[in-house]
Amino acid sequence: MRFRKAGVFGGLSLALSAAMVGTLCGGAAASVRASAPSNVSTSSFNNSFTVMKQFKGLAASGKGKVAAILPDTVSSTRYVEFDQPDITKALTTAGLSSSQFVVQNALGSDTTQLTDAQTDISNGATVLLVDPLDSGVGKQIETYAKSHGVKVIDYDRLTLGGSRQYYVSFNNVTVGKTMGKGLVSCVAAWHVKKPQVVVMHGAVTDNNATLFAQGYDSVLNPLFKSGKWKAVAHTAGTWDPPTAETEFQAVYTAHHNVNAALIPNDETGAPIITYLQSLHVKPKTFPTTGQDATLTGLQNVLSGYQCGTVYKPIYLEAQAAVALALYLRAGKTPPKSLVNGTTKDTASNTSVPSVLMTPKWVTTANMNSTVIKDNFVPASQLCAGSYQSACTAAGITP
Repeated sequence: MRFRKAGVFGGLSLALSAAMVGTLCGGAAASVRASAPSNVSTSSFNNSFTVMKQFKGLAASGKGKVAAILPDTVSSTRYVEFDQPDITKALTTAGLSSSQFVVQNALGSDTTQLTDAQTDISNGATVLLVDPLDSGVGKQIETYAKSHGVKVIDYDRLTLGGSRQYYVSFNNVTVGKTMGKGLVSCVAAWHVKKPQVVVMHGAVTDNNATLFAQGYDSVLNPLFKSGKWKAVAHTAGTWDPPTAETEFQAVYTAHHNVNAALIPNDETGAPIITYLQSLHVKPKTFPTTGQDATLTGLQNVLSGYQCGTVYKPIYLEAQAAVALALYLRAGKTPPKSLVNGTTKDTASNTSVPSVLMTPKWVTTANMNSTVIKDNFVPASQLCAGSYQSACTAAGITP
């Protein structure tokens, strides 16, 4: 970060003014330092991160460290490519030094995630941002944090039965509906007659997967019930790509009439599409869906093997989470303009105050105006090699 250097006399004048305010007005100076935007909302954030500069006063008045603990590097590449750097950028832009926060990844281990949380609290963390691997370890972390007076924000995934203060995510039912509607649109555009669909699911331990399914089931079930579409199979559910491929292959081997698949993210869809290609399935004949706008997922969209992908601008989620963390760290209540909804914790039958962002469905038609414009995926990578002609057709210039 760069700061404009004040002149010697200007700096002295500011220092004397601050001292006088502190002497004459007692706690007034502290009140000024603790000020924070009172009308910030999800629409305040963008990929420039400039709004986070408005939180410097709040950051200066807060106490303790902020610790963010991400779950893994397998279920999605997003945690390494976007969440970690975006959370870090939001915290530093808001004025925290590297000694005042930590961003970690549990690498798929419940034990590591719990140990990281306990260590962070021992090292002075007063606020945790936790994306739990599952609700079991999430509850352990939140119980431990509560017993030590530490606030917790559920990040991206809700801990069922937990005791967090807030939840920050995209509206995950809407994410599922977006995939379902995308598949319906794609089936029509690709002229797939008598859709025979395999409906795949994310891991049963992930509440987000449950919410995604709630969303896409609300779109697809009426079609199945009417007889216009047929649900050939529903898989058990996983975020592990090889396991997802095995699940799909078992269904496809038993039902060669399958001609469409609701797949809940790009990572699990990638090996399935590779499998279909190995069977010489032609482009734009077997609609599939995805989520997270990964490089591979977007290239599968360009090549005609994936209808689209749900784009969730992580920089929005990261900034919203950091903003909440800074309010809690300073002992302040976040404004209602930011906390724009609630999410049902079905395990405790409680409503959790939430900050919920809206996802976008990305196809070749709007790829250039969304993920490329945001530099979420560089055009030079997306359009490499055999994808160059598809990029040109989509109006994307590397």
